[in-house]
Amino acid sequence: MSKFKRMHLVVLDSVGIGAAPDANNFVNAGVPDGASDTLGHISKTVGLNVPNMAKIGLGNIPREVPLKTVPAESNPTGYATKLQEVSLGKDTMTGHWEIMGLNITEPFDTFWNGFPEEILTKIEEFSGRKVIREANKPYSGTAVIDDFGPRQMETGELIIYTSADPVLQIAAHEDIIPLDELYRICEYARSITLERPALLGRIIARPYVGEPGNFTRTANRRDLAVSPFAPTVLDKLNEAGIDTYAVGKINDIFNGAGINHDMGHNKSNSHGMDTLIKTMGLPEFQEGFSFTNLVDFDALYGHRRNAHGYRDCLHEFDERLPEIIAAMREDDLLMITADHGNDPTYAGTDHTREYIPFLAYSPSFKDTGVIPVGHFSDISATIAENFGVEKAMIGESFLDKLN
Repeated sequence: MSKFKRMHLVVLDSVGIGAAPDANNFVNAGVPDGASDTLGHISKTVGLNVPNMAKIGLGNIPREVPLKTVPAESNPTGYATKLQEVSLGKDTMTGHWEIMGLNITEPFDTFWNGFPEEILTKIEEFSGRKVIREANKPYSGTAVIDDFGPRQMETGELIIYTSADPVLQIAAHEDIIPLDELYRICEYARSITLERPALLGRIIARPYVGEPGNFTRTANRRDLAVSPFAPTVLDKLNEAGIDTYAVGKINDIFNGAGINHDMGHNKSNSHGMDTLIKTMGLPEFQEGFSFTNLVDFDALYGHRRNAHGYRDCLHEFDERLPEIIAAMREDDLLMITADHGNDPTYAGTDHTREYIPFLAYSPSFKDTGVIPVGHFSDISATIAENFGVEKAMIGESFLDKLN
């Protein structure tokens, strides 16, 4: 019998809580990540007021320097800790895959100098459209359409760019390159980037609308991922006939593997929370696991180095957290975590190699407090033990500590 009938995992994309022990092995615009601290620096530089997460125990997470504006609770309502990444990477897929029990020992390929000519030529031959060579480098997603959107509207050329992540992104004005065509081109790009020397985690369609000087990316984004290289705990749950619900880009990150209910993409964090609450209220969702990604922290504010916007986004989530808690049943468990860092006060525009916070709350808790620092994969091992399935490659369950 499961200790918790339903488990809900919410990933606050990029909300790290301090540099990992190996952070100096990872760089950001040539600067080692060793001084990065997403939550710490937001709290210190622009202030952070998240009383609902603080009540669960956010301020109780072990740190050398406490979060400046998030006090520790003497009687928290939940459990808290921080988790370290084992895998060699600091991107979305690596983080989520490890959270579900995989150890990525060979990182995906990244292209700091842009994609090789061979890839661009193949895409041109397939699509019948030229590629703007000047855009072929790591680029801000909003800056690249500001810089090359007017040219695309005149010529119909493709805007292909990358980032510090192992991704190939294609930006296209919806009035110039229809969505169906953009998706078809992205599917082809996916087919030619499945092995080295161009093993990419994701191909991302980035449609936008508007006029020069006023372009806006739309919610019609599509991520084409590779499937996990080994079974994750999602697969174990699915094989056991246990419901798995995906909210936001979770289905894309795992290429659908192990997910038997895809609740769709999020138009925003708020929309994602609406979808999660709706999912929790489904009468058929009596037992199982929901997995939600809220990406606005990362996509809208972390990469754009907007500390004020990042703080406000955290405030918005915290203000709505009581709604999620109100949708819980007595034997539900809510877990809140992240997948990497993206310190908006740091060098460059890349993710940062950080610990991630972990908060757990259940109406059934009789005890609360701080649990030992562990690893990303411990989340999956805890889920596996709760539902009586095998764990994946790595991870140690802390289910016995949640009482």
